[in-house]
Amino acid sequence: MAKEQVRQDTSVSIRTPRARVAGLGVAHHGVGHWWLQRITAVTNTVLMLSFVIIVARMSGRGYADAVHVVANPFVSIILILAFLSVTLHMRIGMQVVIEDYVHAQATKIVAVFANNVYAVLVAVACVYAVLRIGFGQPA
Repeated sequence: MAKEQVRQDTSVSIRTPRARVAGLGVAHHGVGHWWLQRITAVTNTVLMLSFVIIVARMSGRGYADAVHVVANPFVSIILILAFLSVTLHMRIGMQVVIEDYVHAQATKIVAVFANNVYAVLVAVACVYAVLRIGFGQPA
């Protein structure tokens, strides 16, 4: 068989029929992580612009005024969405780096687990702080 014929002959492929249909590659993730990384990058652009505007508006104000700004429901929602989007983007990006550059399987598993735990802890801490201020109990 010629090389071109082998590539087109699905009976010779080492991939399972389900993997061919699902579009899964060697890492068994498909393009889901890639798309999610792009989507969070776009949302981060909009949300970080909003974050910078919020922080700039609080510039020069006292603590009480800053708490008052963050207690606004619209601002709180923007901040929570920004923190969640950034931590998700961070988790996916670090996972890609770990999967690409950590070759020992046990170390890779531990590193991905630690990355997930860290991202969740950061997101929970940020959301907790905003909610606490938003509900009138400043930190």
